[in-house]
Amino acid sequence: GGDFTTTTEAFISASGRGIQGATSHHLGQNFSKMFEIVFEDPETKNKQYCYQNSWGLTTRTIGVMVMVHGDNKGLVLPPQVASIQVIIMPVGITAKSSDQDKANLTDACKTLEAELKEGGV
Repeated sequence: GGDFTTTTEAFISASGRGIQGATSHHLGQNFSKMFEIVFEDPETKNKQYCYQNSWGLTTRTIGVMVMVHGDNKGLVLPPQVASIQVIIMPVGITAKSSDQDKANLTDACKTLEAELKEGGV
């Protein structure tokens, strides 16, 4: 429904892939006429349909970040992006897990946390 679109395409050398970095759609008055989006001209006091634009960047930058900093082993975000570098998430506890199994897993997580902190992470 737009009058024209411009895009920014990027090449991610780390992965050999391309990504659409951003788009900008000049919508003209197409949607303002469709949805009766008007404004009052301050000089003539006449109602006029507004001109609109639409653009996208945010989720695409997240995609680029994942493509650059991730691989088949996971995602490692730079500190400028993620101030919290590690999250320890205990998994495998079920309703059938014994109290001892839960305690062992919790203790292992705490040990890992201490080792990471000692290593400066």
